[in-house]
Amino acid sequence: MLAACAVVVIITLVRHRRAAEDEDPSETPDVIEYMTMWIGVVYAIVLGLAIAGVWEGRSAAQENVRAEAVALHEVSERVRVYPAEIRDRIRDDVNAYVGHVVTTEWRTMADHGRLTDEGTELLDRLRRDVTDYEPRTDFEAQAYQPLVDQVAAADQARSARAESTGATMPGVVWFGLVTGAVITIGMIFALQIRRTRRELILAGLFSALIAFLLFLIWDFDAPYSRGLAATAEPFLRLFPDIKS
Repeated sequence: MLAACAVVVIITLVRHRRAAEDEDPSETPDVIEYMTMWIGVVYAIVLGLAIAGVWEGRSAAQENVRAEAVALHEVSERVRVYPAEIRDRIRDDVNAYVGHVVTTEWRTMADHGRLTDEGTELLDRLRRDVTDYEPRTDFEAQAYQPLVDQVAAADQARSARAESTGATMPGVVWFGLVTGAVITIGMIFALQIRRTRRELILAGLFSALIAFLLFLIWDFDAPYSRGLAATAEPFLRLFPDIKS
């Protein structure tokens, strides 16, 4: 970036010194509007890509929650072919895990950007109770492997949820977004408007729009901890007896 700026400045100064004395600058096209237009276009593209990226991350985070809830619900339903003692124990494991996720773990994700060790232990206990049971009939044997697969799917979704808990936008991207906003707004205020009421209102609205878009990117950047965050609604819908 510094090298590019230095090259442009040096070329401009050299050309200015070597220009003919009778050269009329007014005959050359005015490039200020052209530069301002392209700065706005490039910055709009960058903003659009940033918004698309964080929105996709938020959608993926919500999908991870949904996949985890569905897998645990399948475990709770498919286990009905097991004996009552085993069935109730596995369902209690599922309910204990879900209850911990929608209360303690969700607050931990929002406040500290991580999962809890207790949640990991509860899921491990569920896995042990599912995998350690030895089917006694062919009917139970047919249900065993799908139950193991659903527990594995829940574990995979939990791991994906763990990877999405913190902010995902790198600092260098934020530097570019903020710097681009300052340059774009600065050029409009410094070079384009004549301080009339109408132009000041339009410039103010333009600046407010950029500020809103930056806020939107910041809000979506942490899928579980800010205003428009992913929710635990899939758990609450599939396990209505669990209270958040």
